[in-house]
Amino acid sequence: MSDSTTPAQSVTGERADLLETLAKHRHFLRLTTRDLTDEQAGQRTTVSELCLGGLIKHVTSVERGWADFIVEGPSAMPDFASMTEEDFARRADEFRMLPGETLAGVLKEYAEVARRTDELVAALPSLDADHPLPKAPWFEPRARWSARRVLLHVIAETAQHAGHADIIRESLDGAKSMG
Repeated sequence: MSDSTTPAQSVTGERADLLETLAKHRHFLRLTTRDLTDEQAGQRTTVSELCLGGLIKHVTSVERGWADFIVEGPSAMPDFASMTEEDFARRADEFRMLPGETLAGVLKEYAEVARRTDELVAALPSLDADHPLPKAPWFEPRARWSARRVLLHVIAETAQHAGHADIIRESLDGAKSMG
């Protein structure tokens, strides 16, 4: 299982720190899927809907969406206020391995998104560039997030789901990512 590409050698300082931290948490998330079959990657091991392949899909979608936000602003995000039941059902499919999906395919897509994010961070003129957040019940009204704040959010989301994945994997077959 390969990790995402290393950011350009010219990235230093804060950007290097952010990308290194994100790469570490991506690694731990991917590590939870080592040596699994597609069936195991789609298996629920707790009362939640979460499975390992679904978590990888979700984190991929989240990272892609926030990278798009850095570039395009709130128009890159869904209009949460007008989402339909069908939209929410499609969004729930992020957390499941669907028929025809493979663990290798899910991991490949994650690596592609990670590579794009790393390249974006390396090329940004400034981490201070910001956009207003889209309207959503979970965002503070009229808040703006800088590229830096978005990256911190992606790091936190990845780390949180790596922890979820570790619990799911340990419940699946006793394997641990750490410890």
